[in-house]
Amino acid sequence: MKKRIIILGAVVLLVILGVSGAWFYASGIVRQEVERLAFADGETSPQLTCANLDIGGFPFAFDIECTDAVVVSGDLLAEIPGVRLSVMVYDFNHVIASAKGPAQLSDAFTGQRSAISWAGLNGSLRLKDNRIARLSVVGDELSWNDLLVGDTMLAKASHAEMHVLDIPEAHDAERHLASLALYLKADTLDLPAATLANTALEVEAELSGLPDDLNAIGTTPILPTWQQAGGQLKIVGIRASDGNADLKASGELALDAQGLPNGTISIDSMGVAERIGPLIEEPWRTLVLGTPQENGRHTNQLNFRGGTLSSGLIPITALPPLF
Repeated sequence: MKKRIIILGAVVLLVILGVSGAWFYASGIVRQEVERLAFADGETSPQLTCANLDIGGFPFAFDIECTDAVVVSGDLLAEIPGVRLSVMVYDFNHVIASAKGPAQLSDAFTGQRSAISWAGLNGSLRLKDNRIARLSVVGDELSWNDLLVGDTMLAKASHAEMHVLDIPEAHDAERHLASLALYLKADTLDLPAATLANTALEVEAELSGLPDDLNAIGTTPILPTWQQAGGQLKIVGIRASDGNADLKASGELALDAQGLPNGTISIDSMGVAERIGPLIEEPWRTLVLGTPQENGRHTNQLNFRGGTLSSGLIPITALPPLF
């Protein structure tokens, strides 16, 4: 009996040593991959640097904490006090993230400076066969302020969430194409520039013709590749209401071989024309929202065809190609 206990103890010890060695080896690789992001050019791929990088979670997870993170992408620079990513050692297809605020944003080209603050910001990403199964970001007490001249509030919301989900039945395995559904929600949204206060916003959309392998994204020009795949943006519904006015929109858009948008967007609103009167002069207000019906609601259809944006059958403006 004593011999069996010794053997069992030795086996357990070997397992613990093996697991520990594997975790520390893998954590070294994870650290190396994160630190490698600091050598990206910031143009073709984002550059990430951390004032301090810590990896914990032994032995069942990898908890990656990046303190005073700086992200550079083109002319844009973001400074974030802290970012945390967690992944279980047995499931690298599921990542949970959180961030500390406020984040400082700047644009080297325009000189624009702003800050985004929040009480809580969390996200998660789940992959299946290396394509997005679900991506979620949820934030509370969000505020976006312009810091270029003083401190001016651009937008705020008590709660906001975004979800991107795979549409399995629309997956085209032969052409390696996937489709995603998008859901966006914001509660008590304030947009002073648009004279919106305490607004409830919901957006539902579907995007088809996307690569079903994340590694393929960015290897070819995104918009031409999307057009050649027959990609389409379907706006299932945009709904906004603040109690005194409401707006609904839906439609479909795609690109032709010249990169010009084609499709239609239908708009139905009440009280919006009066609200944006000081912001958009006539005849543009009516060309976008349409003429009021007997019940006071405005309805209109915007048509995109051959490089022209039309209100019904009336051309409004020419549109440049997107690629």
